[in-house]
Amino acid sequence: MVVVCNNSMGVGVEWPEPVERVQKLAESGIQHLPQRYIRPPQDRSSSLSLSPTGVPVVDLSAGNSMKVMQSACREWGVFQLVNHGIPDTVLSSAMNASRGFFDLPMSEKQLYANDPLTYEGYGSRVGVQKGILLDWGDYFFHHVRPLSHQKQHKWPANLPHFRRNIDEYCSRVFELCKELLGIFSEDLGLPKGCLVERFGGEEQIGLSCRMNYYPKCPQPELTLGLSPHTDPGGFTVIIQDDNLCGLQVKKDVVWVSVPPIPKALIIILADQLEVLSNGIYTSAEHRATVNKERERMSLVVFCNPDGEMKIGPVEEAVAAGRGKALYEEMSFNQYRQLIRTVGTKGKSFVNSRKGS
Repeated sequence: MVVVCNNSMGVGVEWPEPVERVQKLAESGIQHLPQRYIRPPQDRSSSLSLSPTGVPVVDLSAGNSMKVMQSACREWGVFQLVNHGIPDTVLSSAMNASRGFFDLPMSEKQLYANDPLTYEGYGSRVGVQKGILLDWGDYFFHHVRPLSHQKQHKWPANLPHFRRNIDEYCSRVFELCKELLGIFSEDLGLPKGCLVERFGGEEQIGLSCRMNYYPKCPQPELTLGLSPHTDPGGFTVIIQDDNLCGLQVKKDVVWVSVPPIPKALIIILADQLEVLSNGIYTSAEHRATVNKERERMSLVVFCNPDGEMKIGPVEEAVAAGRGKALYEEMSFNQYRQLIRTVGTKGKSFVNSRKGS
């Protein structure tokens, strides 16, 4: 039996059952998935048709970038961003650093094992409820900004360039995030700095990164690398492998694959931006599939509001829409606590904030 001590938020400091590393399972040579990873038939990636419609591509240097981005934010909640200004060398160094962690011996990776309180470190599950369905993937999670949120011992000691490369990439992404928040503000008819302030101001904007590792899977048709979900924060910036597709987003009732574009960034709008815009923007439900022949990786950066900030619809967005606030106000810490308890559940969390 696992003894769990709870904090004031109600989440235990230990996982409710032993954590199995998916990478270790895959490397053991198993031919059949453990039951904990097998999804009901209706929830498998092979159960839905894929739409032929492509995810919008925004060229930040093009004259029509604002128009394409506006449509993407309202209709999709996701777009691929090219000519974003982050050098190719910074992108590749960050991805190489991410791969370096998962190449470490298992005993060394275990030194950075995480807990349910923050998820910072090496992890293999999200929800803390005992017996929940698991995803076929491991991750390594860091808080980057504000600096006071970092746990210094979670940075791997035996990868000398890891922190430098991740810090450099996240610094560049932070500047891009501020630029995008300004663009989103103006598109919504708000002062350019409005959303930065609603996120808590430049010093309190949260930035964290998650390195996802999806090992080869003996029965990929039965499982997923990441369950369908919307991200809880503001918006998400993703680099995926250049030559292996796995990310899918939901458009209306069908799933759409997001094919890799070399050096592109994928921007996924998250729940707090949907709330702040009073539903003018939509957060994108997405998932990750797995592969029998090859492993896959992605590097994800989350741009989040300050955890203590109360997030509700911006008054100007309310006035521009239906004339009333459609979502209840809630702090980001309260909101993500729901997800830490029960794991990912599609768009159910953000939909539950809608008033009558």
